Amino acid sequence: MSEITPFEINISDAEIADLKQRLANTRWANKETVDDWEQGIPLAYVQEVAEYWANEYDWKAREALLNRFPQFKTNINGLDIHFIHVKSPEENATPLIMTHGWPGSIVEFQKVIEPLTNPVAHGGKAEDAFHLVCPSLPGYGFSERPSETGWGLGKIADTWAELMALLGYDKYVAQGGDWGAMVTTCIGGQDPTHCQGIHLNMAIAPPTEESMNDLTELEQAALAGMQHYNDKDSGYSKQQSTRPQSLGYGLVDSPVGQAAWIMEKFWSWTDCNGHPENALNRDEMLDNVMLYWWPATGASSARLYWESFSNPPMVDVEVPVGVSVFPHEIFKASRRWCEARYKQLAYHNVLDKGGHFAAFEQPELFVAEVRAAFRAILG
Repeated sequence: MSEITPFEINISDAEIADLKQRLANTRWANKETVDDWEQGIPLAYVQEVAEYWANEYDWKAREALLNRFPQFKTNINGLDIHFIHVKSPEENATPLIMTHGWPGSIVEFQKVIEPLTNPVAHGGKAEDAFHLVCPSLPGYGFSERPSETGWGLGKIADTWAELMALLGYDKYVAQGGDWGAMVTTCIGGQDPTHCQGIHLNMAIAPPTEESMNDLTELEQAALAGMQHYNDKDSGYSKQQSTRPQSLGYGLVDSPVGQAAWIMEKFWSWTDCNGHPENALNRDEMLDNVMLYWWPATGASSARLYWESFSNPPMVDVEVPVGVSVFPHEIFKASRRWCEARYKQLAYHNVLDKGGHFAAFEQPELFVAEVRAAFRAILG
């Protein structure tokens, strides 16, 4: 059996000094030739963030916030996996494994961990409690970077199932958005003996042929969103799914490059009314960037696209499924599309605010959705 060892984030003063030096030495691109974000994240905003990052952002204080939750590492399938594991004070809590995506990290879950694990202290009921496991995807955060091919969604799902078994959870539920939704879907399909149900905040459920003649307002918006993504918003995925290594050199070498690559998605994918800081504060966004910068995962995180983007597994899912649709999500799925994709759709709800990073942007709504979905799934 693999050993589980405690882990704490501890970035050295030398690494912090190196970051500040790199920020000071940034060679800037010239200003965009439009007056909005159409060509990407604007020069003036990136310079403003970089100055704040170098002179005001307090990594050690942010590090302490991240370290307030117990973290561990263990080796599964030859790879060291980093994860948060918070046990609920409620003895009969339901074990839940929750998975982030790109360009996210465990930082996304900081505001929902305490309400999910200790609901009585946060306006919920004891029966809504979860023992929570939040792993960092392979090649992301402080999980090890794979040195061989094969770490696609199916293998990650099998690894997460092994992790839950290693932690002593014979029965559990799973949750995810972005790549985390795909991993979670694979868990539901690949480990139905132990996984009792899944909740997704970015369900991939394609339009049905019969729905195309009678589209609802949500379905029309979903198709328009898919078209926008294909035409204007998917260049990053084409690069990461075809040449992640070429991209990685710039991301791993330049903190401004890494920040711009990620923060543009906070503008594009949050429900932010035109500016990312309407959805997330600057420290929160930089915390997330740091989980790419410190472990130098610009290339390794992008490789998940190379492994999985062109041919994502569309596994059959027999376990009950809950779906929450946030209005500014990249891909939205109506109830009937989800019913066609999942054999046991136990919960489907459309929210009136929030986007792709649901737990990060709208923690209270996200917690309510997770609770409601698993109440419907578990009875």
